[in-house]
Amino acid sequence: MSRVAKLPVELVKDVKASIKGQALTIDGPKGSLALDVNPEVEVRQQDGELAVAARSGSRFANAIAGTTRALIANMVTGVSAGFERKLELVGVGYRCQEKGGTITLSLGFSHPVEYAAPDGVTIETPSPTEILVKGIDRQRVGQVAAELRAFRPPEPYKGKGVRYSDERIVLREAKKK
Repeated sequence: MSRVAKLPVELVKDVKASIKGQALTIDGPKGSLALDVNPEVEVRQQDGELAVAARSGSRFANAIAGTTRALIANMVTGVSAGFERKLELVGVGYRCQEKGGTITLSLGFSHPVEYAAPDGVTIETPSPTEILVKGIDRQRVGQVAAELRAFRPPEPYKGKGVRYSDERIVLREAKKK
């Protein structure tokens, strides 16, 4: 059995889980998330915890049990605390502005780049060079942050571009004559 799947997922205060067949729904103070569990995996609720186990001893069942347990743990964290990714804009004239769920980025192009936040994700701009992406679904938050970064990824010579706040850019030396 997967080592990850052996650990039960503890349901924190104000978080409720319901299992109907292969559908798992987790409700919390920040919202609700649903997951279709693979038929190779069994999820049981006992004493305020969710236990994940593989139905068979196959390699695929063990792998998907560990993945399912990680997804459930992320769902519990999302509906109770939420997820957040912070991006920074580095470069002269690189700015961002948020208006009604749409963010406008000035990234050195001849035109401003506009990006509308999808459902379940909020985008905030505490300063003109910082972007906060928040939401309850970890995958969606990460995807939106990656899409914003993809408009102008950090370049290796000066480090200009959109980067994650914890990202370290290794600068290259310029070409010598």
